[in-house]
Amino acid sequence: MKNTITKTNFNFPGQKAVYKGKVRDVYSLQHNKLIIVATDRLSAFDVVMPKGIPYKGQILNQIATKMMKATEDLVPNWLEATPDPNVAIGENCEPFKIEMVIRGYMAGHAAREYKAGKRELCGVALPEGMKENDKFPEPIITPATKAEQGDHDEDISKEEILKRRIVSAEDYAILEDYTRKLFKRGTEIAAERGLILVDTKYEFGKTAEGKIVLIDEIHTPDSSRYFYAETYEELQKKGQPQKQLSKEFVRQWLIEQGFQGKEGQQLPEMSDAYITTVSERYIELYENITGEKFVKSDISDIEARIEKNVLEYLK
Repeated sequence: MKNTITKTNFNFPGQKAVYKGKVRDVYSLQHNKLIIVATDRLSAFDVVMPKGIPYKGQILNQIATKMMKATEDLVPNWLEATPDPNVAIGENCEPFKIEMVIRGYMAGHAAREYKAGKRELCGVALPEGMKENDKFPEPIITPATKAEQGDHDEDISKEEILKRRIVSAEDYAILEDYTRKLFKRGTEIAAERGLILVDTKYEFGKTAEGKIVLIDEIHTPDSSRYFYAETYEELQKKGQPQKQLSKEFVRQWLIEQGFQGKEGQQLPEMSDAYITTVSERYIELYENITGEKFVKSDISDIEARIEKNVLEYLK
């Protein structure tokens, strides 16, 4: 698709290093500044799809910005400014090597593990007799860590994190507290929009002064799963799939095409028509999650627009 940004190659003043993630490109500058560009890349099952999704980067960046502002009274975050629809600028932090995943419902990865007969996830015991998408008695924290080899996230227990000294006990207590506070606020925000925040992940880092702050994205459809509240009970009673707001619909489409990111599997071709529907779904997600109309940015030359806006800000 034309008019998407899937690669960046900026050279900003004072630039020291570039890190390319699955979706975001991270530029480190002097004076502890970080520029994060949300691209239109789409990742599922830890594989980046060959084509970009129009407006996806803008949508993720703008939802994350709004949610950071809506939670900054609870948990400090890294964000300073968003000079462009696809760009966030803030303080460079040392990231913790774990993602704090929190689940309010038996969905997605947790449901797949449960169906396979597992009754423990990341050291947390799962109750017997649960159905897919049932609510947990209390939200559970199921952390994930990056594997040493490759790019797959791996389940890990709190005990293992402390044993391996990936995070100190003192810091982990703060991460756990922040995770529960953010999930509670995210749940309240979702409820105001007629949504259920099913599960999500948070990433944290430490500033040069040693303060723990929220980094990366928050409460976006790439990092979170949402259900529609008004149809939840009825669909659960009937044992039908939940209508949901997340990129799970992309994962389901890939599974139907016989792809789950496993060795030897062929990545299916995404037609332009299908990509358009994915873009429309992301816009629907934005409008439902924020309660605001999505305003499309000028995508005639996204790279030039980003460069101009960032350089003006850095002046």
